[in-house]
Amino acid sequence: GQGGYIDWVTLEFMRKIMDVNFFGHVAMTKKFLPLLIAKRNCRVVNITSVMGLITPLGMSAYCASKHAFESFSDCLRREMLPWGLKVSIIEPGWLQTPIIKNQDRYVLDLWNELSSDVRNRWGDDFVNDLVDKSITKSPFINNAENPMKVIRALRHAVMNSKPRIRYLPDWQAKLFFYPVSMLPSWLFDIIIMK
Repeated sequence: GQGGYIDWVTLEFMRKIMDVNFFGHVAMTKKFLPLLIAKRNCRVVNITSVMGLITPLGMSAYCASKHAFESFSDCLRREMLPWGLKVSIIEPGWLQTPIIKNQDRYVLDLWNELSSDVRNRWGDDFVNDLVDKSITKSPFINNAENPMKVIRALRHAVMNSKPRIRYLPDWQAKLFFYPVSMLPSWLFDIIIMK
């Protein structure tokens, strides 16, 4: 898991998430960019997340890293246009991967590691309600999709003569997360708090 309320996670935790989900990709891109520019008409395909489009509760570090990677990918695409380098972004929703299988355990373990001051501030009822509503009963986690949808999008981005700029490979991304990302912030705040 890569979540946790801002009050719950350390700055070191946030830096680690940024290192893995953003700076690692930036470093790899910079390493190979001279070769791609020299060859011309190449492709870069970055897999981000719908969490780069929205920011739900308790996922600040993860979402910040994905927002940064989205922005970096957009800038890279624009800067590389003169060289014919195409940059595509794949933005999946929740997928059936091992990372979602133990989200409830992850949150409870994180909770148990918090100082008593933080736990007292939030209260046991809060964390139990969080696990129940946001994980156990989550329609997104409970209906996580087959990762093969991402593979199909990746194949299209690599093989097609006209790759898309953005791929929303699953129903969650297409029918919920992307449309919600277009809402005014005040309305999204109301929806997310329900």
